[in-house]
Amino acid sequence: MTGAPVLVACAHGTRSAAGRAVVRALVEDVRRLRPGLDVREAFVDVQEPAVGDAVRDAVGDAVRAAAPAAGGPAAGGVAAVVTPLLLSTGVHVRHDIGAAVAGRPAVAAEPLGPDDRLAGVLVDRLVEAGATAADAVVLAAAGSSDPAAVVAVGAVLDALRARWPGPVTVGYGAAARPDVATAVADARAAGARRVVVASYLLAPGHFHGALEAAGADVVTAPLAPHPDLARIVLDRYDAALR
Repeated sequence: MTGAPVLVACAHGTRSAAGRAVVRALVEDVRRLRPGLDVREAFVDVQEPAVGDAVRDAVGDAVRAAAPAAGGPAAGGVAAVVTPLLLSTGVHVRHDIGAAVAGRPAVAAEPLGPDDRLAGVLVDRLVEAGATAADAVVLAAAGSSDPAAVVAVGAVLDALRARWPGPVTVGYGAAARPDVATAVADARAAGARRVVVASYLLAPGHFHGALEAAGADVVTAPLAPHPDLARIVLDRYDAALR
């Protein structure tokens, strides 16, 4: 292939207008950090284009661009890198994105987490929300039935505990246990006067909205937008090409 492979930034997709705007802003941040790189949006659910269609189009465009100069794509060349705008592995990374790149000159990058910089973003959100070391913090992740996703969240939990001076536990929106409401109730039962939910979600949407009903005193904003997120996206893209 000639030129850098297309970066297909693949998010979950949401019906939330605010969530869509946040993901779009993250993609724009990636474009600003790497001028000239072809960065395209894709989704695994709800929104279009579907990731498989986005990869198909990226590969087709690369083949057409290479053909006049080189008689077609170079053997073994990579035309597209699907970079998940997802915090952990799971069915969408393994199945949807895996199927999108299978049999094509395309590769899948690792998801955004775990990464110590995500713990830094969580600390920023806690400070912005007015959390203090006297509060009990519950790290709220979306949840997955994939054991590797639970391990990934655990790594971020450890990194947050290393950075935050107060107690931090974890809760999940679905699939894994404890759920967020139970984690909040457990923190209160342990004597916490105030409980703060640290949203380990990328953008506003269904799961973030559900956190408001979990019984906490404060819920932080989602991770995006934040300048470190675009840097992580590009690091994942570069690592996939290596």
